Amino acid sequence: MFKDTKTKSIPADLSRRRFLQVAGASLVVASGSGVAHFSMTSAHAQGAFKLNILHINDMHSRVESISRFNSTCSVEDEGEGKCFGGFGRLATKIWERRKQISDAGENVITLDAGDQFQGSLFYTTYKGKVEGEFMNKIGFDLMAVGNHEFDNGPDVLADFVDLVEFPVICGNITVADGEKLAGKIQEWAVLEVGGEKIGVLSVLTPDTAIIAAPGPNVSFRDDIEYLKEAVTRIRAQGVNKVLLLSHVGFTRDQEIAAQVEGISAIVGGHSHTLLSNTEEGAPAYATLVQNPAGKAVPIVQAGSYSKHLGDLSLTFDEDGYVAEASGDTVILDASIEPDAEIEARIAELAGPIETMKATEVGVVSAPIDGSRESCRAGECEMGVAVTDAILARTAEMGVTIAIQNGGGLRASIGEGMATVGDVLSVLPFQNTLATMKLKGADIVGSLEAGVSDVENAAGKFPQVAGLKFTVDLNVAPNEGRVKDVMVRDGDRWVAIEHDRIYHVGTNDFMRKGGDGYALFASNAIDPYDYGPGMEEVLAEFIANNAPYKVELGDRITVIPKS
Repeated sequence: MFKDTKTKSIPADLSRRRFLQVAGASLVVASGSGVAHFSMTSAHAQGAFKLNILHINDMHSRVESISRFNSTCSVEDEGEGKCFGGFGRLATKIWERRKQISDAGENVITLDAGDQFQGSLFYTTYKGKVEGEFMNKIGFDLMAVGNHEFDNGPDVLADFVDLVEFPVICGNITVADGEKLAGKIQEWAVLEVGGEKIGVLSVLTPDTAIIAAPGPNVSFRDDIEYLKEAVTRIRAQGVNKVLLLSHVGFTRDQEIAAQVEGISAIVGGHSHTLLSNTEEGAPAYATLVQNPAGKAVPIVQAGSYSKHLGDLSLTFDEDGYVAEASGDTVILDASIEPDAEIEARIAELAGPIETMKATEVGVVSAPIDGSRESCRAGECEMGVAVTDAILARTAEMGVTIAIQNGGGLRASIGEGMATVGDVLSVLPFQNTLATMKLKGADIVGSLEAGVSDVENAAGKFPQVAGLKFTVDLNVAPNEGRVKDVMVRDGDRWVAIEHDRIYHVGTNDFMRKGGDGYALFASNAIDPYDYGPGMEEVLAEFIANNAPYKVELGDRITVIPKS
């Protein structure tokens, strides 16, 4: 359910046809095409203007093509046609669609809703320069600032803005004079397209102040408060077609649409939400929300990691509202040939990354066992290392429990100097650090699911920190084999309280329900893919504690089957 905070709650199962009737529109679904289409029936459709929008969000430095797990695709999988995305495919598809649209005599713009930074060794090595180079090559028109653009401070973002050949915008951000970033982020942009003015506003989640590293001289205003006055200002300048290129998440986008009058459509990011009319279980592309004037505001988002391209067509009425819309997200799979020139440049840029893999992290004074046999059957040394690293990285956020799936740990680290390559062998999936809040009952239920297939060495077996429990294999799966769950309270252990809410750290794969952790996806409170990469979290932890040695304890007690 999402809430129209001005009027009423709108049930998630409310049909799009009924909603559009409420909003003064009628709905038509193009049969067999998988593309939803709606059209206003009011007289305001006279004098309509059409605009096509190609859009991405949350690419997170997926410069190379990715696997189905969102990590860098292997040579073997590439050869078998199992890869997605990457700048090569993205370029091919955007250029193809732009040509098709232009050849049809229509208007098109290309937008990025933020978070190009953080997620691969290309970012770690080049700090945004690679992403900026390829965005210039593709020809983006605008980019919103994402929270991860601040992960290495405002100066890195300033360098990126200097590099790119298009405006980078955000309206609810204030940068103090004297900062390198000062004056570089535009409040909004007005694009001249087909003889019409298209205003594009942008907002960034105010949580950036605590989930990234913007520094003390960058501050963030409440997004809805800002937009209410900004939309009025831009419309007063004669710009009535107002797009919001946001980086606040799908839920917040719906709240904005319901509360802020004058926004024509929202192209979003931050929550990594795939909106689709073809993917089972996905919210509709576009999702429609009734604004304070009773108009339907389309909201779109295109997942993450370059796996999809959003392809939206809008027709505006004379008042700047959307009179007609169609489109969907398009999967960038192996059927799309990556651009050869971009692929060659990627290969060239990858050279120094191989050198980086040899970079020393810190001394490990005893081997750290990350074997499948250990980490999918009970407490293991690598599980202790990774979950302790999660707690160390998120301590200031108040996280007290960490849970990592044993199947996400893919190697051991030997005694001696550990390297970046060693850490990447342990955590090769490019998962990011994620946080959420959960009731104690949901934590216990998740542990129960995690140990439900120990007999087959399932990868969902939970490694933990700030938590301990017993697994009784004499009890049938999902019938209460998890017992005596305790949480750390200062220097003592106390029984978990089922109704109490705990702050939990994990990886983004599990946070989204991966490996059977369905309660993480369905019942999490304030879930957030905090970043950075899990491999960075572990490397930092080893470095900060070198010479590092794992001490096994009694986090997980396994009672074997008798």
